Amino acid sequence: MAEMNKNAGPGGNTGGNAGASANKGTAGQSGGQPGHQGGSQGGNQGAQGGGGIMDTVRDQAQGLMNRAGDIAGQVPDKAREWAGDAYDAVRGAGGNAQRWAGDAYDMAADRVGDFGKEVTSLVRKHPIPALLIGFGVGLLLGRTARMV
Repeated sequence: MAEMNKNAGPGGNTGGNAGASANKGTAGQSGGQPGHQGGSQGGNQGAQGGGGIMDTVRDQAQGLMNRAGDIAGQVPDKAREWAGDAYDAVRGAGGNAQRWAGDAYDMAADRVGDFGKEVTSLVRKHPIPALLIGFGVGLLLGRTARMV
């Protein structure tokens, strides 16, 4: 306290010690009314500086909340858009698969038809061996069916 009184001017406390002396109550009262007012003003200025930071933080938080709300509002629209794109892609893939299956069926039918024509041609060229092969295959199938 002795040091604070050394720094005191004719009106009481200086601005640097004004906040501290106003809170203590003794030095501000001994210095008179002007020192006490300076102390309260110094304290208010500190509170206003802290309040400015709080206002800035509050404004930034509010801005972030608004932005998050805007983004959350866009989510259903984006989901619908992506679902539509996925539906189109699956539909296109299904069409492609259907075409490929049709092409494969046509190719297999052509091959089977060609195979049938070749077998018919071989049976006409070699009727006795074809009859014996058919008889042997029949016996093998009959024995297999009896075992099962």
